[in-house]
Amino acid sequence: MKSRETPTATRHACRLRLVMIMPLADYLHAFMDHLRVERQVSAHTISAYEHDLLRYLNFLAEKGITVPAAISHSHIAAFLQLLHDLELCPATISRNVSALRTFHKFLITEEVCQQDPTANYNVPKPWMQVPRVLDLIEVEKLLVQPDTTTPTGLRDRTILEFLYATGVRVSELVCFQSRDIFWEDRFIRVFGKGRKERLVPIGKVACTWLQRYLHEVRPALAGLGVAGDVVFLNRFGKHLSRQTIWILIQKYLRSAGITRKAGPHTLRHSFATHLVEGGADLRAVQEMLGHADISVTQIYTHLDREYLKAVHHQFHPLESGKITP
Repeated sequence: MKSRETPTATRHACRLRLVMIMPLADYLHAFMDHLRVERQVSAHTISAYEHDLLRYLNFLAEKGITVPAAISHSHIAAFLQLLHDLELCPATISRNVSALRTFHKFLITEEVCQQDPTANYNVPKPWMQVPRVLDLIEVEKLLVQPDTTTPTGLRDRTILEFLYATGVRVSELVCFQSRDIFWEDRFIRVFGKGRKERLVPIGKVACTWLQRYLHEVRPALAGLGVAGDVVFLNRFGKHLSRQTIWILIQKYLRSAGITRKAGPHTLRHSFATHLVEGGADLRAVQEMLGHADISVTQIYTHLDREYLKAVHHQFHPLESGKITP
């Protein structure tokens, strides 16, 4: 007597056969669709994840890996070593780790495999370097560089003040809209990663520059293009790109005589570091930065300890050489 398969068992068997023949690249396409449709992840994050995972799949192909079930913990370690050898920055390596973990969780959810090779894997500490920050004097020098007697200079000064006053990401800055400014309460509304909304305080000084820019410069720029409600515009009336923000910051760093490597994210790190150094509650800083996990924010406590060590070394008599043991 023949055994009868249930519809559920038949579907499961078909799925298993599909899993066995589906190449890794097809899993990547399915994962990208999952991010776009089901999780509604931003286009920027999808592009970054796709770039990272394509490199990962090429690495696996060179190792002769053709099915997800064959990927082991050692493959993950070897891939991260490759990224380290390529001298990628810690933030990029961290993003790659995030992409790998999300991808492998997706494979488990889809019952492609049962084991997650990224589970319990920690990025080696030497790669988790503290972010670059500007000290207070450097920030002050940077902020005064734009020539505010010109429309472009006034716009650039407002951008620098805005970045340092709020700690927003450059991707949040270029999409920021005027309807998200709450003047009376001195708050702005920001849409961060995954379109998560948060409110961030903005101080009097930054508000003053923002009001000047909106009244004296933006109306003329807005008449040239179709940027809608976007606040910061280029000379063609279109919203600024992240690359443009990076270029203008490089320009003012040079004119300020600041030789260390820095960019828009440096002002975000500086914003957080100076708050922590001033005694701000870590949970409050986490909220302002829009970090989903406070462990990400805790990096600034390490920066604070480095600052305390530097102060101790500079001012303690035994360390500074005022007292010879």
